[in-house]
Amino acid sequence: MDIKAIQEEIIDEFSMFEDWEERYQYIIDLGKTLPLIDENFKTEENLIKGCQSKVWLHAEQQNENIVFTADSDAILTKGIIAILIRVFSNQSAAKILDADTHFIDEIGLKEHLSPTRANGLVSMIKQIKMYALAFQSSN
Repeated sequence: MDIKAIQEEIIDEFSMFEDWEERYQYIIDLGKTLPLIDENFKTEENLIKGCQSKVWLHAEQQNENIVFTADSDAILTKGIIAILIRVFSNQSAAKILDADTHFIDEIGLKEHLSPTRANGLVSMIKQIKMYALAFQSSN
């Protein structure tokens, strides 16, 4: 499935909820389904800078695509990175770099996060794109 289709799917899922209390719970539940990062990758260099809580993000190239794994020590943050991994994992570097993240505004995520969490969200996206850039230039 391409990035745009996945984003549309997420927008549809979030539209089913009445209020942000339900959406937060859904984000937390998504965090529980996150493919966990190998403990060996929970290192300083895999920590995302700019996040209030600890978020580790690892990327590796498999054939033409980049596969991400992550973890966080905060349940809501874990859900947020799970959403981003769902969108960007198993995509090519070029597609990741070309993708916009309009779905974040469409579901109202950024405006319902504290300023520090919103900054963390931006940092997560930036790190995903940095990995894509690194893999693209190494090919």
